[in-house]
Amino acid sequence: MRLRLLDRYVLTELLYPFVFGIAAFSSIFIASTMLFRITKYVTQYGASLESVARLFVYSLPEVINYTFPMSMLLAALMAFGKLSGSSEITAMKAGGVSYYRIVTPVLIVGFLVSMFSLVWAEKVVPAAKVECARIVDYEIKNSTKPTGETNHIVIKSFKGSTQRIIYANKFDETQGKMTGITIEEFENGSIVRIQTAKEGFWENGTWRIVNGNVFALNDEEGITSTARFKEQIIPIDMSPKQIAWEQKEPEEMTIAELREYIGMVEARGGAAPKQWCEIYMRISIPLASFFFAMIGAALGTQKQRTSSSIGLGISIIVIFIYYAVMTFTTGLGKGGAMPPFLACMLPNMLCLGIGLKLLKEKNS
Repeated sequence: MRLRLLDRYVLTELLYPFVFGIAAFSSIFIASTMLFRITKYVTQYGASLESVARLFVYSLPEVINYTFPMSMLLAALMAFGKLSGSSEITAMKAGGVSYYRIVTPVLIVGFLVSMFSLVWAEKVVPAAKVECARIVDYEIKNSTKPTGETNHIVIKSFKGSTQRIIYANKFDETQGKMTGITIEEFENGSIVRIQTAKEGFWENGTWRIVNGNVFALNDEEGITSTARFKEQIIPIDMSPKQIAWEQKEPEEMTIAELREYIGMVEARGGAAPKQWCEIYMRISIPLASFFFAMIGAALGTQKQRTSSSIGLGISIIVIFIYYAVMTFTTGLGKGGAMPPFLACMLPNMLCLGIGLKLLKEKNS
């Protein structure tokens, strides 16, 4: 019964600073990034109040996702700062309760927050990012294209020494249609052919372009011949859905979409380190809540009670170091200089090692 009361007491001490942390750190993110962008949209594009308000709301899920680990760190640090400052942890240990048992409720909460954050990062954040992009492109920048239609797409295709770059003024995923098409074909880095076509359609697993021209070129003479065609099949092994993925940022895609996209790229002999990093970051950032719970509890266990301002200051320092390391390593991962898994998980590995060491010291 005493241990149940202990758990309830520790959880109560965690609740307020955790909620406060989400509000405080979200405010910092909003003030440092979102307000500047919103002001730009209002001054440059004359964005309406409704569009700006909706953009603000749909930007919050990503912000909140980053604040979960920060808030968990702050909550654990302040809760155990209060417990240790009033000598309650000393009294518990004197009563035969181990330090590991005292921190168990915090670790359980950290684990649950991590699991919730995993779901949040996969189910809520990508959909919100897509809606943010839609509001900016179609409402604020006054584009009038219908749902499913994209302007100015670029598709790159490689096969041996041949490279094709396909441009389209408009692309409609739902109808499987491209308009205003230009195809540039290169051999060993030199352009040898240009095709233009009015329209292209996805039919029976292939792209068929109609009403176009072909221009053969070489470096010395320029255009050497021209021809017209009524219709032609172009060698693009990408469905409308896959082309739409090409135009998306990795942050706007679900893990299932990312994995399918990676499979498509790697099947063509390419590499997708940015997409792999995005998958691993979807796991790494949520898991940080658990590791920060370990570190926060250990750092908060001091002889004197930790004030709110000191706790917030320590949290900001730890968070700054964590995200600085994460930014550096993920940059290496996205650039191909480090394996994506190691690049994204290294900050958490360091936190795990530090957390275990600190907890062991506090238990002794």
